[in-house]
Amino acid sequence: MKKWLFILTCVTAITSCKKEDEVKCETLSDSPYNLVLPSHFPSIEFPDDNELTEKRVELGRRLFYDTRLSADNTLSCASCHDQLSAFTDNLAIAEGIEGRVGFRNSPTLGNVAYQERLFGEGGVPTLEIQILAPIGDENEFDHDVNIIEADLQADPILNDLSQIAYDRDIDIYAITRAIACFERTMITGGSPYDKHILEEEFLEEDEIAGMELFFSDELACATCHSGHNFTDGGFHNIGLYTTYDDDGRFRITNDEADKGKFKTPSLRNIELTYPYMHNGSIQTLEEVINHFNTGGLSHINQSELVVPLELTALEKSQLLAFLKSLTDTSFITNPDLNPIN
Repeated sequence: MKKWLFILTCVTAITSCKKEDEVKCETLSDSPYNLVLPSHFPSIEFPDDNELTEKRVELGRRLFYDTRLSADNTLSCASCHDQLSAFTDNLAIAEGIEGRVGFRNSPTLGNVAYQERLFGEGGVPTLEIQILAPIGDENEFDHDVNIIEADLQADPILNDLSQIAYDRDIDIYAITRAIACFERTMITGGSPYDKHILEEEFLEEDEIAGMELFFSDELACATCHSGHNFTDGGFHNIGLYTTYDDDGRFRITNDEADKGKFKTPSLRNIELTYPYMHNGSIQTLEEVINHFNTGGLSHINQSELVVPLELTALEKSQLLAFLKSLTDTSFITNPDLNPIN
């Protein structure tokens, strides 16, 4: 509850900022950021008040790796979103300061610019607002934005960048928007699968067989894991439990039919983003495939698409091979997403 009250308070403060209070910078200027998208990806619509610029992205990049956002200066955004793990942390449940246990498994940030309704229950509409959650959550950064602002305003590099990027000394308004800008540059679309559909390279025989299974009407995987990002953005109960400790979408809608429903995760880089499910309860992709093959545990809200599949051992291995073909090594080694030294 503390998290949500914190978010609402900060949103109110941010949206009430007045132009006359902003710090002007007359001599320096910014320029648009050239975000290159894969040719088979759709365009991205950016918020009117937070278009990508060079300095906004640079500021966000520095802040993403800055441990001063946490109360004890030990954690940054990158602590739970590590580039080598496709911007996840490979923990079942995220850990905050002092080893405090968080609420859910850390999601990947790959292609987050395309996402709507953030968090597993879809309760947050924008990246700018989402960033407030870990800052105020007692099990994550557990920090006070006033202290963060004072600390960062004493940093001449960050403060100068903020003045150029947002015409103001660095504050929570600039912090949230800059990090959102940087996260929107986390584009992943260079996997072997992508090269295959662009006819640049071709998949191996077992990967192609797995792809055909994945997109087949019999398995219907692509019904929910659809589009360029392999997600429909919807909410589904996959029969993980008969009784859920975390009610998922129900937390937002208070509709009994939404209990146990969570947002469909992207499958991009799925090989790297283990463990799986909202609570990290499944460790391997083989186990994920086995779960869907058995048809789930028949929860009352379970999707009608989750039924026994009767896959053979060969078909399971082929499906696994296809899922691994979604790994984009250029994404996890992209120097533009590394910390600035």
